[in-house]
Amino acid sequence: MADCAVASESPSIDHHLPSAVLATVLSHLDIRSLVFASVTCRAFRTCASQALSFLPSFHLLDFALTLDYLRPMLLVNPCVRSIWMDCMRLDDVAIQYLVRPSLNELYLVNCENLSGKILSELGAKCPDLRTLSLTCLARRKGVPITFADLEQFLIGCSQLESLSLPELDFAVFDGPNFHHIWAVASQKLSCLEIGYIPLTMLLQLLSLAIEAKNRQIQITKAPLFCSLQKLCLSVDFISNNLVGSISEALPHLTHLDLQDAPCFDPAPSSDLTNVGLQMINRHGNLKHVSLIRSQEFMFTSFKRVSDLGLLLMAQTCSKLESICLGGFSRVTDAGFRELIHSCSSLRELRVFHGHQLTDLVFHDISATSLSLTHVSLKWCNLLTDIAIERLSLNKDLNVLDLRECRLLGDEALKALSQLPKLQILLLDGTGVTDIGLSYLGQGSCPLISLSLRGCKRLTNSCVELLLAGEVRSSLQVLDLSKIHNLTDEAVILLARSHVQITELRLRECTHIGDSSIMALASMLVEGGTHGSSLHLLDLFECGGITPLAFRWFKKPYFPRLRSLGVTGCLNRDIVDALARSRPFLQVACRGEELGPAFGGPSSDWCRPEEDNLDELEQWLLGGEEMIDDDDDAIFGDDEEFFMV
Repeated sequence: MADCAVASESPSIDHHLPSAVLATVLSHLDIRSLVFASVTCRAFRTCASQALSFLPSFHLLDFALTLDYLRPMLLVNPCVRSIWMDCMRLDDVAIQYLVRPSLNELYLVNCENLSGKILSELGAKCPDLRTLSLTCLARRKGVPITFADLEQFLIGCSQLESLSLPELDFAVFDGPNFHHIWAVASQKLSCLEIGYIPLTMLLQLLSLAIEAKNRQIQITKAPLFCSLQKLCLSVDFISNNLVGSISEALPHLTHLDLQDAPCFDPAPSSDLTNVGLQMINRHGNLKHVSLIRSQEFMFTSFKRVSDLGLLLMAQTCSKLESICLGGFSRVTDAGFRELIHSCSSLRELRVFHGHQLTDLVFHDISATSLSLTHVSLKWCNLLTDIAIERLSLNKDLNVLDLRECRLLGDEALKALSQLPKLQILLLDGTGVTDIGLSYLGQGSCPLISLSLRGCKRLTNSCVELLLAGEVRSSLQVLDLSKIHNLTDEAVILLARSHVQITELRLRECTHIGDSSIMALASMLVEGGTHGSSLHLLDLFECGGITPLAFRWFKKPYFPRLRSLGVTGCLNRDIVDALARSRPFLQVACRGEELGPAFGGPSSDWCRPEEDNLDELEQWLLGGEEMIDDDDDAIFGDDEEFFMV
């Protein structure tokens, strides 16, 4: 008892270190580190709040804050101009802390619990807002969003330059006044990205813009969308009428991204044909074109577009720097080749479902002046190693997506291994083997991200062969999901290699078990702690994992882990306890794909004070005084539960 009394009376850190010195130190930290510092102790929380009160930007996408953490951080800063946040754990109560008159930029992801109220509040309080991006807004069932919310936003944010609502269904705004409210929108709007919009609503909007431009009707000080340069949206059908209307209504457009997902084959009058492609760049300003027919609901394509359409498009689109074409099933090598060779400034090329695309498309690419940096050929099933060998003559390649090109094999990797700038390589579903991975490992390309998902011919040896050469010094992101030959041995080899992997995906590897988690938790990298490099770990449907493995997600193991994918039915109570014990850890249990890469290492030198064992530790370590009868019912007998 005496020892406890002494411990409770021990001086806090501000008795040893002056608050001015502490505040100076914390002022040099980034937002992420300040968040961790603020939950460490009272002295750190006070100094972190002071540091946050002077920052013009609050950028934190690495993990989702709860309202309890968000409130004190943003409340102290009335002058913040830019906010980037993950709102997965927030609802409408947080709007009062996110919306403030000083805002110029607001970028929020995972806004499914936020209603349309955030739009109306922005319109009422943020007249100087320039950029707004809200992903998944009001996506959760029962979360309301109304026409009045959009109207208040467009009227109030008169300086808006960029609006992005990519997953929002604009059909909820359908009504007689929809196209008229855009007449009062900001004349500075240069970028508009929205989700699905019914074709009739869009054509009415474009007709109003054309009428204002042609007849000089002064609905506003300038014609509708007079400054728009970038347009991204999804419609019922991409048709000649739509393409022609966009080209006529938006003369300054430089970036056009259209996507449809038909539930049935469109009639000839409602479809895109060769004539429509000829109209797509009437004013000659386009730098980026993306036309995709998604196969989300049925197997369909642009059946009325042939090689002639791309030949006509090539005549008016010679200044393109980026091309993305998906679902052009009747176009052959001749059409794609003519378009590629006509665009001398082309840097990015993406072709999806190119069912007639063969090796001939890159036959003489070395004779051109092209300097491609990003290439995606997903689901182009006729391509072989020969095409990739010719493509590899383009030494500026930085990103290459070859997913589901099933005829590709080891010779393609041999050619790619010598590319001096290749950093991202996606090989899902290809026919590569361990030999191909040895070529890649011994090559000179500075790979940062490699995806081998579903490459059925790979075995445990692929890990050792891949990491035997120069690649180990650059590789950070590795996807080995759905490789059924993979076992714990491969993960143990990865752990022993001491490679600083930040993202590791092993989903649906049925032979991966507890030994893999133990090896990753114990992995040390240079100057680090146990498992210190991992930010993301996806173990969904790994068949050998038991509830025993969750003890390895306790501190101090995996200190930088921010996203974890597991099978929720494994033991839901333990999963929930893990989420509560590590509030900055996103635990996904329903099979959803985990988020993008996290930037930079986290600062884990400061950790929250813990006087007592938390809930997860109580359950997993089996403390006699801390487990009640209900917990015994969940886990059974402690001795049997923890027997390894």
